[in-house]
Amino acid sequence: MDVGATIREVRLRKGFTLAQICEGTGLSKGFMSQVENNKTSPSISTLDLIAKFLNVPLPYFLLEKKDRLSIVKKEERQHSMYGRDQLKIEHVAEQGGLRLSLVEIPPGFPRENRENVHEGEECHLVLRGTLEVRHGDDIAIVSEGDSFSWNASVPHLVRNIGEEPVLLLISSHAENRQRIY
Repeated sequence: MDVGATIREVRLRKGFTLAQICEGTGLSKGFMSQVENNKTSPSISTLDLIAKFLNVPLPYFLLEKKDRLSIVKKEERQHSMYGRDQLKIEHVAEQGGLRLSLVEIPPGFPRENRENVHEGEECHLVLRGTLEVRHGDDIAIVSEGDSFSWNASVPHLVRNIGEEPVLLLISSHAENRQRIY
């Protein structure tokens, strides 16, 4: 954990000098310098004082770098193909246990009428096209702008019933990433 560097980053981003943060918190320059250089660790009450002065939530200082803002530029997205029908999957973002994927579903998918079953929950947003979705005994037709979600441990199937590829945005647990369709 790099609390001191995070404090310095926030302080500089907000345009405060070390002297200003010391004046606003009542902490000495020497102490703040040691904190920002990770030579000493502030107590929780001191960290709370600094957080209030900088107007950030105290837990922000305790986040690991991997848990902070993550950006994946469009041209940096990873792509994969999945299953017999070779669905094109674009991995948009991942944070903690959550994954966001764009899936392009070709017309006539799936070739086989085989349902999928796996652990986890999924949320879907149809960005383009029309699907027939089956979840257990429930069947529905969804199209652009519609969303649906389900517990994936119930047998489910999506079928592209249109003549164009469907573009589907899926939010799922990262551990289920190999089980899209």
